[in-house]
Amino acid sequence: MNDDSTIYTGKATPDAAADRGWLLGHFKDPGDPRHSEDVEIKWGVHPKGDERERWATAERRTALLVLISGRFRLEFPGRTVVLAEQGDYVLWGRGVDHSWYAEEDAVVLTVRWPSIPGYRVDEPSRTSCDDAHETGQRSRNAEIV
Repeated sequence: MNDDSTIYTGKATPDAAADRGWLLGHFKDPGDPRHSEDVEIKWGVHPKGDERERWATAERRTALLVLISGRFRLEFPGRTVVLAEQGDYVLWGRGVDHSWYAEEDAVVLTVRWPSIPGYRVDEPSRTSCDDAHETGQRSRNAEIV
């Protein structure tokens, strides 16, 4: 971060690794310029074979997922979407259940709105979800979309 508190610069991969991929959202400290109650942004790095262990259900946000590199599959009730070329994207709204699978090593950018507490699944050794930002099961490699 530079000296101007209204401008924040960083590098997505190392910054995202510090918070399970999340770069911006309500879960950042209120004094951090990346704190937002309106939107969440994630830089997701998924190795080939990485998958959501169970479907995300009861979604209360809208989401946009953009493929940066690799090949990434999203499953929706009655529909499968494969993102295969850089820039391919999918948008889904509130109430749409989903799951995902990295068919190749993949990097995806996810934007969700609004930023709502209560969606995080904690590490197995933790029990509190009070500061949460994700729902569903964590994947084997700790990446969540």
